[in-house]
Amino acid sequence: MVKSSKTAKLILDGNEFDLPIMSPTAGPDVLDIRKLYGEAGVFTYDPGFTSTASCDSTITFIDGGKGELLHRGYPIDQLAEHSHYLEVCFLLLYGNLPTPAELEDFENRVTNHTMIHEQMGYLFRGFRRDAHPMAIMTGVVGAMSAFYHDSTDITDPWQREVASIRMIAKMPTIAAMAYKYTIGQPFVYPRNDLDYASNFLRMCFAVPAEDYEVNPILSRAMDRIFTLHADHEQNASTSTVRLASSSGANPFACIAAGIACLWGPAHGGANQACLEMLREIGTTDKIPEYIKRAKDKNDPFRLMGFGHRVYKNTDPRAKVLKRSADEVLELLGVNNNPLLQVAKELEKVALSDEYFVDKKLFPNVDFYSGIILEAMGFPTSMFTPIFALSRTVGWISQWKEMIADPQVKIGRPRQLYLGETPRDYVDIEKR
Repeated sequence: MVKSSKTAKLILDGNEFDLPIMSPTAGPDVLDIRKLYGEAGVFTYDPGFTSTASCDSTITFIDGGKGELLHRGYPIDQLAEHSHYLEVCFLLLYGNLPTPAELEDFENRVTNHTMIHEQMGYLFRGFRRDAHPMAIMTGVVGAMSAFYHDSTDITDPWQREVASIRMIAKMPTIAAMAYKYTIGQPFVYPRNDLDYASNFLRMCFAVPAEDYEVNPILSRAMDRIFTLHADHEQNASTSTVRLASSSGANPFACIAAGIACLWGPAHGGANQACLEMLREIGTTDKIPEYIKRAKDKNDPFRLMGFGHRVYKNTDPRAKVLKRSADEVLELLGVNNNPLLQVAKELEKVALSDEYFVDKKLFPNVDFYSGIILEAMGFPTSMFTPIFALSRTVGWISQWKEMIADPQVKIGRPRQLYLGETPRDYVDIEKR
C-alpha cells in the first residue's frame, strides 16, 4: 500500500482535518485514520469492521463484485485446476510458486513431520467419546505448545518456520485422530509414501483389519477442498489469529484461537448447515415447497449453500468444486443416498429458476464441499474440522506476515460506550 497524493477532509466543529488516502495495488482506496483520535479527539464506529482495513497484506485479494479470489496474484480457479494443496501452501507461505527442487524439499519437510508426539494420544482419551471433533482439535492444537518448546519463540525466524511446517504437517493427523476417537476406532498412523490428501483419507477410513486403498478421484476432490479453503483474506478466524498473535502469543495458541472462531456456525459451519437443510427437505418431491418458502420474505426458511456474503456474482471456488462434486457422485452414485438426490435436484432447480438467477443465488463452495464430504462418508461433525485443516496454512501465512511487520501493534479496538456515567458507591444497608 502506498500513500496517495489525494487527501480527504473531515470538518468537525469548524475545524478541518486532513486524512491521508492510501492506494492499494488492487481494491478501493483507504482512508488513513491512525492519527484521527490524536488530532481530532474522535474515533470511528464500524461494528464488524466491515469498512475498516485492520492491516496491510500481500497474501490474498478478493473482489466480491467480480467474483475474483487471488492468492499472491494467482486466480484460485487456475490454482485449483493446475496446482495442488502443498504447492499452494508454499505459495501462500513464501510468496511465489516453487521451483521443482523447492517443492520437493517443502513436500519432504511436511511429510516427515506428519506424526504427532506419542504422548499427545493421552490428550484425546481425556475427552468424552461424544465430544465434538472441533472441541478436541481446539484443545489438542493449543496443547502443542506444551510438546514443541523448540518452536514457540516468535522472535526467532527459524522457530517460526519450524512451527509453520509442524502445524501444516500435523493438522491432518490431529483431525483424523479426533474423528477416529469419536467413532471408537483405533488411531491410524500417517504414511510417508502417500500424498497429503490421500494420507488424510487413509487415516480417517483405514482400519487394522484391512487396508484402505485411496481412490484417486476422491483424493483429488479432497485436495481441491483443501486448496479452495486455504485462505480467504481477513475473515473472522484469520482476524482472530492476527489479534491473538498481536499480543505475542505462541503460534500454537494463535491457531487454536482461529479454530475456536471457525467453529461458529456463521463462519465455518456453513457446509454443515447446508447438509442439515437437505435433511430437512428430505425428498426430491418436497423441493418445490421449499423453493416457494425460500422466495417468501415472511418465511424464516433460507436456502443454505446459495449466495455468499462477499461474492456478489459467483463464488469462483464453487465453479471448480462443482466438477469434483460431479466426479465424486458419478463414482459413488446418488441413487442409494436420498440426501445426495435432493442436493442434485436442488442444484438443478436453483440454477434454472429466474428468481435465484436474478438475485445471483448460485450454489457456493459450501454447497459442493458438503455434498462431496457427505458422499465420501464423513459425518457433518467433521466438516468444520476439515475446513480448519485446510485453513491452517492461511492462518499461518497471515501470522508470519504479521510477526514480520515492523508496524505491528497489539490489537486494541475502541468502543462506543453507552453505559452509566460516574456515580458514587452506596453502602449495602442504604440500598
